[in-house]
Amino acid sequence: MKGAVDMTHGGGGRASAELIRDLFQKHLGNELLNKGHDAAYISAPAGRLVTTVDAHVISPLFFPGGDIGALSVHGAVNDLAMAGALPLYLTAGFILEEGLPLADLDRIVSSMAAAAREAGAKIVAGDTKVVERGKGDGVFITTTAIGVAPAGVDISPEHARSGMKVLLSGSIGDHGVAVMSSRENLEFESEIVSDSASLHEMAAAILAAVPNVAVLRDPTRGGVATALNEIAAAAGVGFVLDEAAIPVKLGVRGACELLGLDPLYVANEGKMLCICPAEQADAALEAMRSHPCGAEAAIIGEAVREDAGMVRMRTEFGGVRVVDWLAGEQLPRIC
Repeated sequence: MKGAVDMTHGGGGRASAELIRDLFQKHLGNELLNKGHDAAYISAPAGRLVTTVDAHVISPLFFPGGDIGALSVHGAVNDLAMAGALPLYLTAGFILEEGLPLADLDRIVSSMAAAAREAGAKIVAGDTKVVERGKGDGVFITTTAIGVAPAGVDISPEHARSGMKVLLSGSIGDHGVAVMSSRENLEFESEIVSDSASLHEMAAAILAAVPNVAVLRDPTRGGVATALNEIAAAAGVGFVLDEAAIPVKLGVRGACELLGLDPLYVANEGKMLCICPAEQADAALEAMRSHPCGAEAAIIGEAVREDAGMVRMRTEFGGVRVVDWLAGEQLPRIC
């Protein structure tokens, strides 16, 4: 598409209607969205409804392995998945900055539509607002997701118990480093690509193999370290991690060393933590590895009674160090 977003696109008149028809409906249209109503009637399936909301303000809008459009779907879908729910419907709110090229918006919405189709979810309602040039950084997207969890599924951070194993579905830090390298125009020997992906199918496979999973968590902002500290605080347990067992790609490790970052605190958008009874850890690991996003899955630690609320790590040099909460903001604008 040619041209750029201007203030008339947010004015509610003909330009707004044309943007909705020619761009948003072109990519996102379905029998519910196309009714043009202010709200969508949706069917309530058997099971418990689960809902979540996720706002996306990433910079840059396009990065190796993804963009804000696909990310806005993956982020919301994964929040449902961590509750054991399969996605059904999405709504999307767009804050557009005056001057955003319509070609970029078209590319973002197309990517969003493809991610929703892949997840098996329909985008059934949306809203668009336009702000003056310099006040919106291109586009912000907020997505609300609605899904359904089977009866009996009860996943919560407070369910972690001493003796349970901690599993990680793959290498950490890919997303945060991909975004940072794109933002700062950094080049490394091998391209670092975001892991942004929907994880609901992997979560369903884990639950099929281990119905009494205690916790699922996607370690986004703050990374694995912050996610485990949150769970430790909620459950009143400690965690001991094995540094040698935590998968980190060589390129990501090298980039983190160069940038002074710790991969444990770098954001991920296509990885999950799973905490389950020790005797079922191998079954959960096999379920993770059965999914393309879980090929590098590993058991990386365990929950313990000692030092409740703390996360410690056995280092590759034989020592033990505390893995504390993220202090400050290690990587800004990564989701």
